[in-house]
Amino acid sequence: MATVKTCISSYVFNKTTHTTTAFPKFCDCRWKSNTKVALTNPLLPASISSKFSKRRETRRSALYSSKTSTLVYETREKKVVGDEDPIGSFNQRLRKEKWARNQPTERVNPKEAQIYMDNIKEKRIKGLKKLEQAKLEGKEKTLSYTIDPETLVEGDYVVHKKVGVGRFVGIKRSGDKKYVYIQYGDGMAKISVDQSRRLLYRYNLPNEIKKPRTLNKLGDTSTWEKRKSKGKLAIQKMVVDMMEKYMQRLKQKRPPYPKSPDYSEFAAKFPYTPTPDQLQAFSDVEADLTERETPMDRLICGDVGFGKTEVALRAIYLVALAGKQVMVLAPTIVLAKQHYEVICDRFSGYPDVKVGFLSRFQTKAEKAEVCARISEGYISIAVGTHALLGSQVNYSNVGLLVVDEEQRFGVKQKEKITSFKTSVDVLTLSATPIPRTLYLSLGGYRDASLILTPPPERVPIITHLSEFDKEKIISAIKFELARGGQIFYVRPRIKGLDETKEFLLGAFPNVQIGIAHGKQAAYLLENTMKDFAEGVIKILLSTNIVESGLDIQNANTIIIEDVHLFGLAQMYQLRGRVGRADKEAYAYLFHPQESRMSDDALDRLAALQECSGLGCGFRLAERDMAIRGFGSIFGEEQSGDIANVGIDLYTEMLSESLSKVGQYRLAPVPYEVVRLGFDINSRLPYEYIDALDDPRRIIEEAEGAAKEDLWTLMNFTEQLRRQYGKEPPSMELFLKKIYVKRMAADLGITEIAKSAKAIVMRTSMTREAFKFLLEAMPTDHLRSSLKFEGGHIKAQHFVDIANERLLEWLFECLADMHTGLPAFVKY
Repeated sequence: MATVKTCISSYVFNKTTHTTTAFPKFCDCRWKSNTKVALTNPLLPASISSKFSKRRETRRSALYSSKTSTLVYETREKKVVGDEDPIGSFNQRLRKEKWARNQPTERVNPKEAQIYMDNIKEKRIKGLKKLEQAKLEGKEKTLSYTIDPETLVEGDYVVHKKVGVGRFVGIKRSGDKKYVYIQYGDGMAKISVDQSRRLLYRYNLPNEIKKPRTLNKLGDTSTWEKRKSKGKLAIQKMVVDMMEKYMQRLKQKRPPYPKSPDYSEFAAKFPYTPTPDQLQAFSDVEADLTERETPMDRLICGDVGFGKTEVALRAIYLVALAGKQVMVLAPTIVLAKQHYEVICDRFSGYPDVKVGFLSRFQTKAEKAEVCARISEGYISIAVGTHALLGSQVNYSNVGLLVVDEEQRFGVKQKEKITSFKTSVDVLTLSATPIPRTLYLSLGGYRDASLILTPPPERVPIITHLSEFDKEKIISAIKFELARGGQIFYVRPRIKGLDETKEFLLGAFPNVQIGIAHGKQAAYLLENTMKDFAEGVIKILLSTNIVESGLDIQNANTIIIEDVHLFGLAQMYQLRGRVGRADKEAYAYLFHPQESRMSDDALDRLAALQECSGLGCGFRLAERDMAIRGFGSIFGEEQSGDIANVGIDLYTEMLSESLSKVGQYRLAPVPYEVVRLGFDINSRLPYEYIDALDDPRRIIEEAEGAAKEDLWTLMNFTEQLRRQYGKEPPSMELFLKKIYVKRMAADLGITEIAKSAKAIVMRTSMTREAFKFLLEAMPTDHLRSSLKFEGGHIKAQHFVDIANERLLEWLFECLADMHTGLPAFVKY
């Protein structure tokens, strides 16, 4: 780009009118004509954006009054990019990270936040005790990470905490000691058995065969340490992101719901004797709704048939009877219909409570009628599938959202559910929760009620696993029919259902057989399910549409064909359709020859057979994580970090991260509080501002943007550049100064002082917080220059450095430190 000559003008400032007048000394300057540009920026506060707009509309050059122009100011021959424009580079990174789009939680009352953090610690202790109870029957340890080397087999991938991923070779005795031998990328490691019990982890869970991308090297531990640090930071950010969301709920207030005098009468309609865990869940939900002002966000976690629905019904009663609307969301139409019928039955004696049903199977007219009744408030309880989240549904007064099996919804539906969670009470029901949700709940970061004890009348389901055999199928059906029962027969695909029906009719010509799948007409599916529930249909042949929620007391045998094509959680849910009465229940799982199945499928079948007892949902969630892969459970963002360090070490780091969440606190300070202990000769060059602009107002608006937050300052700077071009060096110093103060405020730094040989940043952050920030800094030389001494951050070896150069270093350093901010809860 050719160099543009600068228009040098003399400015006269009128103290009375606060205006400036320009007298150009020469006019050999080039102007860049602005075509239509956006005069307002929606990301800037309205006051600042409107000032820009107003000034832009009124500015006219005395000599060039025929057009609105912007002076292009450039000081170098080449385009300003990269390190030559640190402000632009930082803005670009900030926009890419989108960190500032998440509103910080400094507006949360610090006292409330502290009470919340104290509650987290207390709940974590209770939660871990609950988890210990849940794992007593299991062979694996749910929250134990290091391994006994005697359980390893040759070829297993392991992780040494200090060296990294290797392959187990074997255990050999040398003298009177045993040693573990591990193959690494550049040699063999020999570790004593005692030491390996403290430092070795499985890369995979038992029976899993996924391979790591590469083996680490004994001579390059730095690469391994970087992988661990990256994984730690990713975990911390994940935990803090969840914490931020829950902390934001502290700002949401609603009056506690009144406890109706008829509540006891409603509860007495429950036909079974509640278990101790159920009673505790009832009490927890009741306290959330009637004693707290903060909206509820509680997870009810219990095995199939352990009574989660009754907990939801009591919550629905408290909210609906108080005049608020309730949404009950289920992933399948069968489960939604089951909830609808149960709710209608329980609320039949309350004429003021109207229950509506909405799903994609209804006609347009039916949907429109239900939506209209929801929007006008006529329907008190809306039950349905994800159709309830559609844009055409407008709720007038929602108070409670009940979500059953949230993990089975798609990404878009989960986003909609999350948007509801910010303002209403939420109750989530789950039989096999994803491990992340489970750990967060048990850690106290999300309220959870665990129903671990089965109803007294429940007995374990007897599970048979074998290759497909028609004779075994006929024998199982004959046995169930002989004792007056009904049978579920499940196949993974619609194709083949008719063929199976012909086979069954050939064996049982006088038995009523029905077919159910998701592609059927709504009325046909509904009639089939009704006939099965009433006992008219004796054998229900279906896809996995029946896997959730169906409660047919008389159905105590389930036959699943091609079981290897189902996921582990699906198989577990399907098996849970039987065994809901006091009769012994049977599950027959048929698969093709083992040679035709994948290793993952074999793992799923082995896991399901192992978890045949009651209350196995927790262990299955863990096994499902191993079999399905990291990304499907933790999300693709975390899957790479898990693959780098292995599932057991990752889980240990997650647990440690949850236990240290109190250290992930960073208290920002107001921009006005920050003090720079050295002078900067920054000024606003007259030649940079157009004739009728007030330079003082530019400074005021820049400071105003900095007081708001960094995101506002970034947008101010970008709009300034769009209107006036890239700023000259003296103006750049001014911008860097306010950027430094803004970043310091975000980091909780109140003063930056310059001494003889060091820079001292005074802050209230803890040593642990500084350590986390340091680990997140991407630039090695900046990271190594910082130390934490006497409760302050110090940078050594600054001797006779010019203040301007010092400001540039501070900008670079604080921008680097700012990288770690998303990993902190800010209040």
